[in-house]
Amino acid sequence: MREIVVGLVTQGLERLAGEGLLPGELATAFAQRSADFKVERPREKSHGDFSTNAALVLARMVGMKPRDLAQRLLAAMPGGEDVGVRCEIAGPGFINFHFSEDRLRGLIPEIRQRGADYGRSRVGAGQRVLVEFVSANPTGPMHVGHGRGAVTGDVIARLLDAIGCTVAREYYINDAGAQIDVLGRSVLYRYLECLGRDAVAPEDYYPGEYVIEIARALIERDGEAWLPAAESLRQAVPGELPKPPVGVIDFAIEWVMREIRTDLEAMHIHFDSWFSERTLHAGGGIERALAHLSAHDWLYEGVLEPPKGREVTPEEADGRTHLLFRSTRLGDDSDRPLLKADGTPTYFAADIAYHFDKARRGFTRLVDVWGADHGGYVKRVQAALEAMTGEKDLLDVVLTQMVNLTQGGKQVRMSKRAGTFVTLRDVLDETGSDAVRYWFLMRSSGAGLDFDLDLAKSKSNDNPVFYVQYAHARACSLEVKLKERELPEVAGDLARLTAAEELDLIRLLGMFPEMVEGAALSREPHRVTYYLSDLAAAFHGYYNNYRILDEDPEVRGARMALVRAAGRVIANGLSLLGVTAPVSM
Repeated sequence: MREIVVGLVTQGLERLAGEGLLPGELATAFAQRSADFKVERPREKSHGDFSTNAALVLARMVGMKPRDLAQRLLAAMPGGEDVGVRCEIAGPGFINFHFSEDRLRGLIPEIRQRGADYGRSRVGAGQRVLVEFVSANPTGPMHVGHGRGAVTGDVIARLLDAIGCTVAREYYINDAGAQIDVLGRSVLYRYLECLGRDAVAPEDYYPGEYVIEIARALIERDGEAWLPAAESLRQAVPGELPKPPVGVIDFAIEWVMREIRTDLEAMHIHFDSWFSERTLHAGGGIERALAHLSAHDWLYEGVLEPPKGREVTPEEADGRTHLLFRSTRLGDDSDRPLLKADGTPTYFAADIAYHFDKARRGFTRLVDVWGADHGGYVKRVQAALEAMTGEKDLLDVVLTQMVNLTQGGKQVRMSKRAGTFVTLRDVLDETGSDAVRYWFLMRSSGAGLDFDLDLAKSKSNDNPVFYVQYAHARACSLEVKLKERELPEVAGDLARLTAAEELDLIRLLGMFPEMVEGAALSREPHRVTYYLSDLAAAFHGYYNNYRILDEDPEVRGARMALVRAAGRVIANGLSLLGVTAPVSM
């Protein structure tokens, strides 16, 4: 429906451009969603189905009063009556668009014809987008925070695909750095324990039972082959712990990554590529990124200086020289170190090298999904990427807040297996993939989320995912009842759909494509759950208030056509979320 209005306004702009009143590129910019004026749904129902502020935005450009320009634009648009649209000027210069009842009813056969493709578009055609998400350190099981990021990234990718983008999904494996050494030492400590040897926990280790599982698996494969390394760890002086053998580290990472892949597969999340951080170090990726920055005068050697209002870190206090990136040129609050005083790269150096690699692969847009604790990191990575590519808006970062789990009215704080947090697998085993995916998207990713485990697995209308799925099942049940009662299939006259609830339900079905587009472009997948909640409520109300099958054949046929359209849109929306649409419940 929105596309009809966009088409009318675009043609009007083109005609005014032909008359010399407006620049010709305005119509193109508007059609490509890059203009400053918009077509939107009015807040007041009396203001029509859509409204545009084009005349208000462009009036100053042409030196006209907004209402006068609105009149010119309205006269330049082709007759809206031809497509069932009545146009009027309102207020200071808005143009409102009212769809006729016949045009609204025309959505029903359109939905039937497009089927699973209803809601999809080509708005993003030509864009190659890489969505990187989850990227949990391979040091232990995924927790519920990782799960929320996983679902958020997966649905953003689904939405971008739905608007015609070419989308790739990538998992960045953080398999280098201090946390990997901690994992290796933790496994060796448990390895000694499992062999019945004296063992003292390292000063920094992972306490979860999963580490014992890794150690037992290592013993099963290699026996006592790693005893010398484990003994050297036990005998080491605190503060001078040895680096674990590569073989132990590789085994532990592979074990954890199998666990992570299993959890992701249980949520029907798949990746096109798995990028190892080690390859950046081993393949010269960091050196290439630094050389590129240096060649363009973005690096210098200097002493770290903390921004005002923050405590001095030990690195800043030692007064030693580091290789710094001039990130303050691009709005950061301080220049950032890429090489430490001893010449080893910082985490930031690896991160910008990774993003430089992404850009070199030819993607036109990068989307990262990070935990909210990385919020302060966004600006500096964007600044580095801009310095390396010259593109200011190449990287979008979506931050996800933590999840608060409750059961029996009490907060669930930790898992025995993980030791310090609730694992994603615990929640999946408790509620299932559909509930996990839907609940993780019920709020904006930037807002905290309360996840009620008892409610999420309940079969009641108070459970949001059950409520939406039940709406689809109810629509399907009418098909079954129609056959059971051997009622004749009649196409029905859609003109018999005259009730306000019916027309409002059709209007809601017509909002689906624009909702999909908006959710994709804004990287806000929670818009889909909001929409489905509204659609399910409207459908349940219609189902409860109207005897759909107990009408004369023409009315019954028309109402069944509306029911089928509603069921199709609910199914399409659930598909975007990666949630099933059951035919019975």
